Amino acid sequence: MSTTALPTESALRRNVTIDSSPSTTANSTAGTPDDSPTGSASSTSLSSLGSVEDFQKQPEQKIIDSYGNEFKLPDYTIKEIRDAIPKHCFERSAVKGLSYVTRDVAMLGATFYAFNTYCTPEYVPSMALRAGLWAGYTFIQGCVGTGLWVLAHECGHQSFSPSKTLNDTVGWFCHSALLVPYFSWKISHGKHHKATGNLERDMVFSPRTREEHATRGSMVLEEMHDLLEETPIYTASNLILQQLFGWPTYLFTNATGHNNHEKQPEGKGAGRKNGNGSVNHFNPSSPLYEKKDEPLIWLSDLGLLITSSILFLVGRNYGFMNLLVWYILPYLWVNHWLVAITFLQHTDPSLPHYRGETWNFARGAAATIDREFGFIGRQLFHGIIETHVLHHYVSTIPFYHADEATEAIKPIMGQHYRSNTDGGSIGFIKSMWTSARWCQWVEPNEGAKGDAANVMFFRNRNGLGVPPAKLSKALSEKETAFRRNRMVTVEDDSE
Repeated sequence: MSTTALPTESALRRNVTIDSSPSTTANSTAGTPDDSPTGSASSTSLSSLGSVEDFQKQPEQKIIDSYGNEFKLPDYTIKEIRDAIPKHCFERSAVKGLSYVTRDVAMLGATFYAFNTYCTPEYVPSMALRAGLWAGYTFIQGCVGTGLWVLAHECGHQSFSPSKTLNDTVGWFCHSALLVPYFSWKISHGKHHKATGNLERDMVFSPRTREEHATRGSMVLEEMHDLLEETPIYTASNLILQQLFGWPTYLFTNATGHNNHEKQPEGKGAGRKNGNGSVNHFNPSSPLYEKKDEPLIWLSDLGLLITSSILFLVGRNYGFMNLLVWYILPYLWVNHWLVAITFLQHTDPSLPHYRGETWNFARGAAATIDREFGFIGRQLFHGIIETHVLHHYVSTIPFYHADEATEAIKPIMGQHYRSNTDGGSIGFIKSMWTSARWCQWVEPNEGAKGDAANVMFFRNRNGLGVPPAKLSKALSEKETAFRRNRMVTVEDDSE
């Protein structure tokens, strides 16, 4: 059952079907993984951010989301969230975690054996049928491989077991086998959790602002509301490129992460910018990492070197066409699901994003949304899609307790808990198109001042939802300063 609310019709410029918006009613959910290493509130390193009252000294101004619904700044605390969760939800079991890894590896092995033994000319004479079955093989292995990726993701957040050594050992092996630099990813991903929804600090998902979107398309900022819509073909081509190349592009260029590297505390960010290769997940000197992290980056690279060497030997001994079907195509499916999951966890017309002065951890964690992907999401992907909101509040809760913990925090979050379960798995896929059409850049409400000017919602050029603001000048002083702070260039926005 969906917990979505209907949009405000007067705000829409077209009659469209709405996928999601803020909700207060309960829905079914499942488990997820990610960030802080202990069960205490201080483990986020954000408990000193101050109370919500500190952010509400100026007169309150009405804020509306992309649908035209009124948005109120969250006013609950992390302590309230944690206190609402039953204590046993924080318990982690090494035996249970390893049993899931064993299950996923066994499924990968059994599928490989079954297809190589029985999907042969001897048993399946039709070449067309064999090709179709092998295509199914790549999909199945991609789904199971994504589940193994998610378990390594649990390891990175220390929700896999109470042992950090076991967590990092299992995570390194599983992620290396999937060509993921485990420690490199773990460090930057942890920083993403500590700054979710913060446009200046988010390490993984920092959407373009209005001026960045205009720069990318060589548009005049104040005239964006008058421009023709982007065509469906343009949207589709962008989605295809995103799904094929989004993950490696992020690893190699830090695409979608913040570009504020000049503030790196050790000076490693001087002159470094996203998009030109100087900011990546493989070089220990990258500004994404501190000096103390460098041995772990080398260890991550070693894991990739070992896996790449094994794959080369397999291709040389058994044929690179076999390697393509056995590993490379399933690997591309894994990448596809990772990008789709991440994109839809953080992209929805109902989700806010914040400038630093109005952001806090509780607000940022609520700038996420739960979705539904049926059997694949709950059983093969270990619930990473269905309980992501809870995961951003307490990342050390293992996925098999995340359902219960999600239900526990819903009354605290109230209208700020968001989910979209319409259509199950098909609805999840449809949401990719909807979000791509609705969510092109973020900007504050027209004429917003004070805190309201620091809360941004998605807008688009397709006439969907609340229209872009009409600006009398190319950039206000505040917009100019904000753009300079993010140090945006055309190359930085490449995806």
